[in-house]
Amino acid sequence: MRRAKFALMLPLLFGALPAAAEPVPGEAAVAATAAKAMAATGARGLAIAVIDDGKVVSVQAFGERNAKGEPLTPTTIMYGASLTKAVFAYTVLRLVDEGRLALDKPIAAMLAKPLPDYGNLDDYGNWGDLAGDERWRTITPRMVLNHSTGFANFAFLEPDGKLRIHFDPGSRYGYSGEGISLLQFAVDEGLGLNSGREIQRLVFDPLHMPRSSLIWRPDFADNLADGWELDGKAVPHDERSRVRAAGSMDTTITDLANFAAALVSGTGLSKAARAELMRPGLPIRSRSQFPTLQGEAPAADQPANISATVGLIRFTGPQGTGFFRGGHNDSTGNTLVCLEKGRRCVLIMSNDVRSEAAFPMIVREILGETGAPWRWIFGDMKFV
Repeated sequence: MRRAKFALMLPLLFGALPAAAEPVPGEAAVAATAAKAMAATGARGLAIAVIDDGKVVSVQAFGERNAKGEPLTPTTIMYGASLTKAVFAYTVLRLVDEGRLALDKPIAAMLAKPLPDYGNLDDYGNWGDLAGDERWRTITPRMVLNHSTGFANFAFLEPDGKLRIHFDPGSRYGYSGEGISLLQFAVDEGLGLNSGREIQRLVFDPLHMPRSSLIWRPDFADNLADGWELDGKAVPHDERSRVRAAGSMDTTITDLANFAAALVSGTGLSKAARAELMRPGLPIRSRSQFPTLQGEAPAADQPANISATVGLIRFTGPQGTGFFRGGHNDSTGNTLVCLEKGRRCVLIMSNDVRSEAAFPMIVREILGETGAPWRWIFGDMKFV
């Protein structure tokens, strides 16, 4: 009796006890959410993984992998798109832990000759275009990974197709695949490594990702996802023959869920390297992520509490600190949203870009309100 009375008095003595975290929804509830999302958007294929306490607790796939109507499964090969960038950032942090490179040492110091002297390389980038602008000498791996190199997303988007630096490196955020290619070049040419093999060694092998690669593998053809564009047009899956750290990864929802669990728990990283993922980094002041060179928005239009870290977008919301990373092309929609509290994540991969309109709803129904910056991510998209 005395113990019972003492237990009842605890909240009076020490304040209210903290509420236990709500459990994540089970597989049936996640499946119901997926069905609602697909019905609302018309998406033909959708895969969802849930991570709780740093562990994968649910991996499911729904709908079709191709126009024939064959089922999308948890082991279907799907296009990773720019989720590849997060895998590359993790790889770079592993290389930092091994003493191979430093985040704040200029890439110029990793190379045997000036960057423009390498010329324009189809496998990497148009470095020769940078001749005459010495600001390339100041670019560091950190600036690449927090997207502040000053490059456009891709040089082919420039009016004249030439690579240039639009603002002082490190001064502000501007999403850039070209920047990622520069760091890949530094790893390959400067360190004498092979980025594809390093990703295999440092990510895919230790994190149990057997059906993941940055180049096409013939064994992927037996269970491969094609895609659907906004107008419902079906398009075939690309067979990528070059390692592109900015976005050439093929993977499965099962494999990538293992990576997401490692990312949120810090598996494989030193404490210092893991801290870089969540270190408040470069403040983001643009109205939206795209177009990439839009500049700083008026104060009233700037997103609140988001910044770029080493490979991720950090945000603060009602459940504390979280991070985001996405991937997109005309027929692919992917997103990863994680919360530090509870080490929880939702990973969404879809071979139908129409599904993106349901991403905020899916994440909210599984994790609750997170504060993920959906408007900054997707601009004026109409969400369901």
